[in-house]
Amino acid sequence: MTEDARFEDGGDRPLRLKALGADDVPVLSTLVQDAVFPLSEVKWLPKERRFALLLNRFRWEDAERAELRARDFERVQSVLVIEDVVKVQSQGVDMADKDLIMSLLSMSWTAGEDGTGRLALSLAGDGEIALDVEALEVVLRDVTRPYRAPSRRAPDHSGA
Repeated sequence: MTEDARFEDGGDRPLRLKALGADDVPVLSTLVQDAVFPLSEVKWLPKERRFALLLNRFRWEDAERAELRARDFERVQSVLVIEDVVKVQSQGVDMADKDLIMSLLSMSWTAGEDGTGRLALSLAGDGEIALDVEALEVVLRDVTRPYRAPSRRAPDHSGA
């Protein structure tokens, strides 16, 4: 009998995950929820058909352990790379303002025909970046050691 992997099995090793199917997107979406990034760290490389973000990701996989041990919450810099991108659109985002700090709320996938589809990155403030892709391939990779979250708190979604 096999068991599903658990977050605590990963210890402090950097994440390196890939989404190749619709069922994988919610997992990555949960891990990048509340990541912050300046627009200067958004790269669209049309010739390579690649879109990338350098994120300051809240370490949701470590939040419960941090709370139990009464230590500060952590963030880590991560790269989110989307391959096979044929079109990028944004709404509610001034892409010319490179100093603007954005907060990534979620990622969602809408399948098209023959493996194509749209990956939507929902941002705080009703912004969105939509990526039309020929095939779903999204990689999330931690690229630094974790560091203390500047706020020392977990993001709060209680609405209060």
